[in-house]
Amino acid sequence: MLKRFILSIGLLFAAQGAIADSFWEHNGSLMRLSTDGSDQRIFTYEEPSDLMYRAGVRTGTVLFEGRRIGDEYVGTARVFSRNCGWLEYRVSGVVPNERTVVLYGKRERYNSQTCRPTGSVAHDKLVFNYRYSE
Repeated sequence: MLKRFILSIGLLFAAQGAIADSFWEHNGSLMRLSTDGSDQRIFTYEEPSDLMYRAGVRTGTVLFEGRRIGDEYVGTARVFSRNCGWLEYRVSGVVPNERTVVLYGKRERYNSQTCRPTGSVAHDKLVFNYRYSE
């Protein structure tokens, strides 16, 4: 009975897949794409650009968290501000090939000094280009 239980646990972990990371370029920053073998996807900053660093972004800061469903990504992205912190908004997009991910979303714009909504909307396009894998 114990042997069967241990074997079942081992098969469960094997079925989940190993953690695989790859590295991507996005607007001058090096990003890490993490996946656990399922459809979960997380882009974090590995080496933020100077602009993003000044906005408060550090290694490990999450930019996108969501899922890959076929050739599409769906989830939540963040926009960063030195004075206002970060704002989340919905994004979705496609994987036109295994070396590029393109996400689109619209978000409310905020005044960078008062952190209040301006009443206008920004249409964002986030492009990630594959660099290498670990």
